[in-house]
Amino acid sequence: MALPKQVPHLMTLADLSVPQIKRILTHSHSLKRRSEPWMTPMYPGMKRKNLRLPTPSLFGKTVALLFSKRSTRTRLAAETSASLLGGNALFLGQEDIQLGVNETPRDTARVIGGMCQGIFARVGEHEEVEELAKYSPVPVLNALSSLWHPTQVLADILTLHEHAHLFHAMSALSDSPSAPTKPSKPGKGLPDLPPLTIAYVGDSANVLHDMLVTYPRLGHKLRVASPPAYRAPKPVWDRVVQLGCEEGIWWGEDPKEAVDGAEVVVTDTWISMGQESEKAERLRAFSGYQVTEELCRAGHAHPDWKFLHCLPRKGDEVDDEVFYGPRSLVFQEADNRKWTIMALFDMLYGRWDLSVPEAEGQD
Repeated sequence: MALPKQVPHLMTLADLSVPQIKRILTHSHSLKRRSEPWMTPMYPGMKRKNLRLPTPSLFGKTVALLFSKRSTRTRLAAETSASLLGGNALFLGQEDIQLGVNETPRDTARVIGGMCQGIFARVGEHEEVEELAKYSPVPVLNALSSLWHPTQVLADILTLHEHAHLFHAMSALSDSPSAPTKPSKPGKGLPDLPPLTIAYVGDSANVLHDMLVTYPRLGHKLRVASPPAYRAPKPVWDRVVQLGCEEGIWWGEDPKEAVDGAEVVVTDTWISMGQESEKAERLRAFSGYQVTEELCRAGHAHPDWKFLHCLPRKGDEVDDEVFYGPRSLVFQEADNRKWTIMALFDMLYGRWDLSVPEAEGQD
């Protein structure tokens, strides 16, 4: 069978329209509801009637996991997702193949694309994944690069939707002039979210970058605090402006000011892989940025604010009281890496199709 002329690569959520993002989230939610009971131990009275496993869209197919950086959640999510879709995930670490030693990304992309049906690439510089996509005959999905982390932000948004009832309750009690929206009934698809104020405190890294080009388009406001030397690079901000997202973003230096009115507070590592030599300098720059109850109380965050972190977490970024406390959604967020990655695997590698169906409910 001839391959489609247009290969549907995905580098960042900035590449997708709002309907496409919503379709991926809806499909992720559907896959999770459909699959979780099969993977949960049976308890007395627990029934599994009328449950359907996902369509094995990857049957007979292999997804290459081309990882040049360490990974826990992304690798686990990718391998288990491929398996549940009936396919195989082939892990290719930097010590396993010739890429960067005796072979160029161009040649590597062509060779992998000749034997596998998809490439899930976790790289260093963003240019590396772009070059793979330029020459790959099969879809390339960015599993993380220096600029973007689309699969993480999809998991974050899915987690917020799953807790929509909490945010609707906050909205109902808020003094915000925007009227609270009516939550979806349980079991009626992806729950609707009211407009949220989301605060990000920390380094302008790949997770924040995909937040910047996504949350404002979904009707949410972003309030970002970072030291002046750690702001979004020009290629990222150019995409923000191109998509008209800048009007929904406040950016300053004071973390207390950033969390003002926030229903959700987010942070990330201040020292990414490859930045270890900058540790002392970065810890000085981010002094006072640790997410704590005291910080959010002093900054007038919403009394019932919730916390997100993509993991792995270091104590400098958030204290134990928040990270392990009732505000934290971090482990549900980690679990959801599986379902959003599974949806993308199904759509990109199984169907070669990220388009939006004309009729609702086709997912």
